[in-house]
Amino acid sequence: MAKRRRKLSKEHELHINSSLKEVELYTAKINDIRDDDIREEYLIAFSQVKMRVDILQKAYKEIGFDDRSISLLENYTNALRTFINEYEI
Repeated sequence: MAKRRRKLSKEHELHINSSLKEVELYTAKINDIRDDDIREEYLIAFSQVKMRVDILQKAYKEIGFDDRSISLLENYTNALRTFINEYEI
């Protein structure tokens, strides 16, 4: 049985790459916090955002662009927005 090809989307790839850069930037900002307790609190809260971007990236690599792709991107965006609103960084 032939393997089904992944459907790709350049626009979605750009969103994923942008999301990865955002996560990298916020991770660096969190790691720059000097107070260990505060840094740990931020890292725990930010782990939800990192988890969602990892799921987004993994799904695109394995499956490609499909019906779930948009909702995964929205989940990441909402998690990042929630983090930014709750934690001043």
